[in-house]
Amino acid sequence: MSGSIERTGPSGQAGQPGRPGQPGQPGRAGRSGRGERVADWADGRLGIHTLAKSNMRKVFPDHWSFMFGEICLYSFLILILTGTYLTLFFEPSMAEVTYDGPYVPLKGLQVSRAFESTLEISLEVRGGLLIRQIHHWSALVFVAGMMVHMMRVFFTGAFRKPREINWLFGWTLLMLAIITGLTGYSLPDDLLSGTGVRFAHGAILSIPVVGTYLAFFLFGGEFPGEDIVARFYPIHILLLPGIMLGLVVAHLILVFYHKHTQFGGPGKTEKNVVGAPFLPVYIAKAGGFFFLVFGVLAIMGAVASINPVWAIGPYRPDTVSTGAQPDWYLGFSEGLIRVMPAWEINIWGHTLALGVFIPFALFPLIMMAIAVYPFVEAWVTGDKREHHIADRPRNTPVRTGFGVAWLTLYFVLLIGGGNDVVATHFHLSINAITWFVRIAFFVAPVLAFVITHRICLGLQHRDREKVLHGRETGTIKRLPHGEYVEIHEPLPQEELYRLTAHEQPQPYEIGPLVDANGVVRKVPRSARVRSRLSRAMYGPKAQVPKATAEEYLAIQRGEGDHH
Repeated sequence: MSGSIERTGPSGQAGQPGRPGQPGQPGRAGRSGRGERVADWADGRLGIHTLAKSNMRKVFPDHWSFMFGEICLYSFLILILTGTYLTLFFEPSMAEVTYDGPYVPLKGLQVSRAFESTLEISLEVRGGLLIRQIHHWSALVFVAGMMVHMMRVFFTGAFRKPREINWLFGWTLLMLAIITGLTGYSLPDDLLSGTGVRFAHGAILSIPVVGTYLAFFLFGGEFPGEDIVARFYPIHILLLPGIMLGLVVAHLILVFYHKHTQFGGPGKTEKNVVGAPFLPVYIAKAGGFFFLVFGVLAIMGAVASINPVWAIGPYRPDTVSTGAQPDWYLGFSEGLIRVMPAWEINIWGHTLALGVFIPFALFPLIMMAIAVYPFVEAWVTGDKREHHIADRPRNTPVRTGFGVAWLTLYFVLLIGGGNDVVATHFHLSINAITWFVRIAFFVAPVLAFVITHRICLGLQHRDREKVLHGRETGTIKRLPHGEYVEIHEPLPQEELYRLTAHEQPQPYEIGPLVDANGVVRKVPRSARVRSRLSRAMYGPKAQVPKATAEEYLAIQRGEGDHH
C-alpha cells in the first residue's frame, strides 16, 4: 500500500548505480559520507538494516477505536516526563515544619515537609503548578484510556488466541496503574489524600489474623506513622513505573508481532492484514497523535484545576474534609465499602469486620474474573485456532451482555463511592442513595445483561433482513393486484460480505448419555458444565442464524418471502 518500489542491483559489482562513493561512480571522488560510514559501522555490528527492512514495512490495520491504546501509551509517556520534573522539587518527608510560604491563609500552621514542598511546587516553582496538574490529569486519562481500551478488546474478542498473554499484560498494567495512582495521590499529605490513606489503612486492618501486622509494617507503627510518604515515594516513582514500563514494552512487542486485529471486510482474512505500513504512514500518524494528546492534556492542566492542596489544607487524623472523594478509578472499591452493612463477628475475643473485609476482598475477585475470562471462553468453546478478525459486539450477545453488566456494576458502585456528593448536589437522602446502590448492586447488572442481550439479537435480526431483502428506499409501489409494497435496494457486495463473514460457533455437545449397548456413559462434571455454558453462549437462544447464500439466491429468484 505504500506505493514504493525497491530496486537492487547485482551485489558485489562495482560501478552499479544506486550507492554513491563506490569505485567507478561519479559523486564524491569515491568517498562515502560520514553519516553513511557510521550507518555501515552500526549495521555491521547490530544488524540494524536487516532488522529495519523486515519490520519497518509491517502493515497495521487502521480503525478509530485503536486510538484508545495509543492514548494510554502517550499519557504514560507524559506521566514519566512530568513526574521526572516533579521529583526534582518534591521532598517525601513527614517531618513537621511551620509553613512560612506565600499562601497567607496557611502561614504559621504545622504541616509536613511533603505538604510544604507540594505547595512550593504549586506556588513558587516556575511552571510547577502546570506540570503538576498535567501529571494528575495524565494519570486520570491513562487509567480511563486503559479501561476503554480493554473494553474495546473485550467486546471485539481481541483477547482470543494468540493474544491471551497480552490481555494479562494489559490487566496487570491496569491494576498497577490503580496502585500507582493511590500512592501518588497520597504523596502531597493533604487532607483529601490523607483521608484516602486512612481508608486504605482501615481496609488492611480488616484482614483476619494478619491485618494488624500488615498495617504496622506498612505504616511503621500506629496510623499515620512517620514513614508512609517516604515509603510510598520510591514505590510510586521507581518500583511500579519500572514494572509498568517493562510491561508496556512487552505489550508493544506482542502487538507488533501479532498486529492489531482487524474488522471483517472484503479482502480481510485470518491470514492477511489490510492497512498501512508502519513506516512512514503509521509512525507519522502516531507522532502527530502524541502531540495532540500532549496538547489536550496541557490545556486541561492549564484551565481545569485539580487537587488544589492549598485550599484543602494539610492532613490531620482527627479531621475529614467534606465531600472527600478518591480519584474515579478508586470509586469502585470505595463504593463497595460505603454501601456494605456494618456487619461484625466476634470470635474468641477477636472482631472480624465483615462490613469492610467482604468488599475489600470482593474487588480483587471481580478483577480476577476479568483476567481469566479469555481462558474460560476458550475452554467453553474448545476453540484452539488463532483469531485475527475482530467480532462485531452484536454477533456475540452473551459476551457483550457480560461486558455491559460489568460496566453497569462499576457505575452503580461509583455512585455509592460518591453518595455524599450525590446527596448534596441533587438534594437527596444519603440513606436512600445507599439503599438504591445496595439493591442495584444485584439487580442492575442482571437487567443490563438481559437488555443488552435482547438488543444484540434485535440487531442480528436486522442484519439478516438487510442481507435478504436489502435496504429500505422509502419508495412505495403498487402491484397489479392492488397491494402496496416498499421497494428495497439490494446491498452492495462489500456490505453483504461484512454482514455475513462472521462465524457462528456451535455449542459443545456431550453426546448421548447411553451408548448403543445401553451402557450409561460416565460424563465428567466438567464436561456437563462446559456443555451448559456453551449452550448458553452459542445455543439457539443466543444467536440468530445468519443469512446463507442459498436463502439470498432464493429471495433474488422470487422463491421466498420478499418485499
